[in-house]
Amino acid sequence: MLMVGNLFVFMSFQMLIPTLPPYIKSLGASGLEIGLVTTLFSIGAVLSRPFIGFMLEYKDRKPLVIIGVVSLLLITVIYPLSSIVVIFLMFRFVHGLAWGWSTTVNGTAAVDVVPKSRLGEGMGYYGLSITIGMIIAPSLGIYLFQVTTFTNLIITSSVLGVIAIVLLALVRYQTPAVVKETKKDDLKFSYMGSLIEKSSWFPAFITIMVTFGYGSIVTFIVIFGEERGIQHIFLFYLFNAIMASISRPVAGKWFDDHGPKGLVLFCIAITFAGMWALSFAHSDALIIVSGILFGVGFGSLIPTLQSWTLSMTPDNRRGVANGMFFSSIDLGIGLSGLVFGVLAQFVDIGVLFQISSFFLVLAFIVAVMQGRKQQKRRRLGQARQA
Repeated sequence: MLMVGNLFVFMSFQMLIPTLPPYIKSLGASGLEIGLVTTLFSIGAVLSRPFIGFMLEYKDRKPLVIIGVVSLLLITVIYPLSSIVVIFLMFRFVHGLAWGWSTTVNGTAAVDVVPKSRLGEGMGYYGLSITIGMIIAPSLGIYLFQVTTFTNLIITSSVLGVIAIVLLALVRYQTPAVVKETKKDDLKFSYMGSLIEKSSWFPAFITIMVTFGYGSIVTFIVIFGEERGIQHIFLFYLFNAIMASISRPVAGKWFDDHGPKGLVLFCIAITFAGMWALSFAHSDALIIVSGILFGVGFGSLIPTLQSWTLSMTPDNRRGVANGMFFSSIDLGIGLSGLVFGVLAQFVDIGVLFQISSFFLVLAFIVAVMQGRKQQKRRRLGQARQA
């Protein structure tokens, strides 16, 4: 029930991701302002997560989940009320605050019901609700944006949000015993302490780099399709969803059996190939190829990084770690929107995708170096014991 409810949350939200940049462009926004659609949203999400991460150390899950999804619905409804770019961007920032709240709580509620020995597999299945929502919903959003009005798009998104509220209200949540026993007065709030979980910072750092590379696609893929005359850009999301649905449970099982590092490197390499295939696309064929590569690569990479983060985290700090993980995604995508929003004024969007792909190469190199460093420490430790 939690998976299905979260699917509708992501469906409702992700319909807007590829359609808001071209919509605000139609209002007369500049390239920088188009980039701010993603950046201001991400800043809002990052700012809110330490507070909700702290609350998850001592509060029951259900009321926090409901507050999050209701807030998302209310903000979605008010989008059509503004045709002024500055006010629209203000709405986007507030939307980010609500998104940071909702994703952190929902993800933590999912971790609470998954046995730790099957964390990779369980979060892989839960992650399907995120992947399918992130990939199918943009296709639907693009289609509605092209054939009907922006108001009708918002109405459809709002209906999905109402369904999410009903489903999530029916979930039987499992708050960990250590959280139930903790009182607010026993804790001291620290913004940085609730923003970063030191035990699992490294996979979150890798997440920032890979999502920085991916962020250019989130912001510009619809505009890219329009500029190149590709009528069926939604095929990228469709084939992405199909392959992610197939590969994600397999990747989760692999994570539980063999650990994260080899899997992370493989997924980064496949995602890099997908970005270059997309950058050369002038027809549906390469759009489909890039969608398949992204489904296998990026579709498995994000839940693997999340499982890796949570597997290194104490039970009572799951909310903080989950918030840090999602903030890493938003920070990477948000900074990407700003940087590539500026670059888009000077280079072709296909070239923009190629430039952004090198942040995946950087993530690959850093992950390899960290793995070698850990192996060296292990050998030194074994030598000392001997």
